[in-house]
Amino acid sequence: MKKFLVIVLALAMLMSLASTALAVNEDVEGKITIYTSMYKQVYTGMKEVLAKEFPNLEVEFYYAGTGTLISQIAGEMGDDHTGALGCDMLLVAEPAYSLELKDYGYLHSFDLGAKDKLRFPYDEEGYWYPVRVCNMVLAYNPEKYTPDQLPKTFKAFAEDTSLKDKISMGNPLTSGTAFAGVSALTSKYGFEYLDALRANNVMIESGSTALAKLESGECKVIMILEESVLTKRKNDGSKLACIYPEDGNILIPSTCMIVAEEKSANANLEACEAVAEWLYSEAGQNFIVKEGEMHSVIKDFPAIPYDSISTDDLIKTDMGVDWERTYHDRDKINDEWNNRVTK
Repeated sequence: MKKFLVIVLALAMLMSLASTALAVNEDVEGKITIYTSMYKQVYTGMKEVLAKEFPNLEVEFYYAGTGTLISQIAGEMGDDHTGALGCDMLLVAEPAYSLELKDYGYLHSFDLGAKDKLRFPYDEEGYWYPVRVCNMVLAYNPEKYTPDQLPKTFKAFAEDTSLKDKISMGNPLTSGTAFAGVSALTSKYGFEYLDALRANNVMIESGSTALAKLESGECKVIMILEESVLTKRKNDGSKLACIYPEDGNILIPSTCMIVAEEKSANANLEACEAVAEWLYSEAGQNFIVKEGEMHSVIKDFPAIPYDSISTDDLIKTDMGVDWERTYHDRDKINDEWNNRVTK
């Protein structure tokens, strides 16, 4: 009889523990909408994971490139910057926009539990935190060209005339990471860098188009996010490879922001903070690294993207982006791009 009671009690305890584990986030309810520039396969996968983690919370994602989102949000804010947004959280590409939204009073300050573990700067008042790291590199097809035929730096990518008509990159007017790259490169080499791109007849197109041209041999080398190349290698068995430029790769610690309650779509700060904490948990960061092929923002995080190199090594060779310049000179950089490259 005693043995039977012990078994019953043990089972009851196990059921209680299981129930507690399953119910951790059951009190997070309602709905939130997230504006994101993460690729579709990443945010759709994240939506599925969040549905299991927060069974009573409806999470909707709205995707567009950061430049496109900036234009949309400007319309929602209105000329007087008083309008409410159609979202509750933002996961966009570059920190410069976080500085701008903070200045306009559109962000909610929260105390992130993992902030002391972050390997990148964050807003000391808690208005934004880096959550994933994109890495701008060069890429090539080793089945079409050998390394001695290719540039070893971003500078040579623009200036080597043997590459004329054979290079491609994203559009900084719509892509936040491309804009961050242009900001970094024009800060380092001046706006003359854009003149060199134009002289070399750089093609401005989507990452998928650029990768297809790399595979066909139409392009010798492209400027692209590391994650795009690594995802293609992992999912398709592609031989495309990254060049980590000798003048520095460009790390872009993309941010997580919560919209101020009175400016948000669903006024659900509790849910937003809970989702934010999950993003910085081991599970959240593992998802970002293993499903998104992006680098973790957490110090000494053991996982790195598929076929990548150490995040700490990338930090050592990072060209760096002046985010204050990127924010305050956004219009000037866009104008210079239009005048020197696209016209």
